[in-house]
Amino acid sequence: MANEEGFRYCQRISYVVLKVFLCFYSIIFFLVGACILAIGIYAEVERQRYKTLQGVFLAPAIILILLGILMFVVSFIGVLASLRDHLVLLKVFMYTLAVCLILELLGGILALIFRNTTTKLLNKNIRKGMINYYDDLDFKNIMDFVQKQFKCCGGEDYTDWSVNMYHNCSAPGPLACGVPYTCCITTKPNEVPNTLCGYKVLEKGRHDLDEVIYARGCTSAFLLWLTDNYKYMAALLLGILLPQFFGVLICWCTSHEWKISKQTLHQQRTSLKRRTRSQEDNGQTVTGWYRCMPEY
Repeated sequence: MANEEGFRYCQRISYVVLKVFLCFYSIIFFLVGACILAIGIYAEVERQRYKTLQGVFLAPAIILILLGILMFVVSFIGVLASLRDHLVLLKVFMYTLAVCLILELLGGILALIFRNTTTKLLNKNIRKGMINYYDDLDFKNIMDFVQKQFKCCGGEDYTDWSVNMYHNCSAPGPLACGVPYTCCITTKPNEVPNTLCGYKVLEKGRHDLDEVIYARGCTSAFLLWLTDNYKYMAALLLGILLPQFFGVLICWCTSHEWKISKQTLHQQRTSLKRRTRSQEDNGQTVTGWYRCMPEY
């Protein structure tokens, strides 16, 4: 009779359905991680053309690469667990998803509870990035995009640009006491920007800049945008959190089903052994049973 060890009983339809769902979920997770990793690598290659060591660990390309690697490895574990019916790998996959989900929820809750502290932290980090605005291409592109789209200037307000060595009022050159042109108010769509429209604005008061630049800070502008578009943000958050929750749920149901299948298989083996002994005693042919994929 063939070796019986390492096989699970898989005549239960729930076992097969959960196995297929887990495999499909892991493969989708795997492909998303691979795409994020590819985008991160491409962005980093492009960034290296403007070689800079400033903020290298906070560069968006590096964050994408790390996120892609994490998703790639974790999802690969999930694929192996589903294909090999490996309970230990399944638990690793489930606990990793659960920890990530809990950390995301906890981070969001803490950010809301300590909103003022979060805002100050954002302003502080924006000012740090503004110091190297012309040296860090990643930050420059992001800051220019934010200032254009949200019609704002600086972190807390336009005076934050004084931390930059080129825009500080004590600096030589035409940029002294000014702000980047992306802070300037444009009256016509697709208008060719005047790169010196922010000339000497740091010497003026806020009320003198109503028709020159956007004086409000980008942090408050972004938070106001989030408040105005809370429905879309809620949908985005659900789109991020729900797949992780369903992943944890599928893993838990699958592990529970595997335990039931193992108990069922044990009962089948016990019954088969008894029947085998009875058949052998009577000189009858011994029959086997339907087996599934190996556990290891």
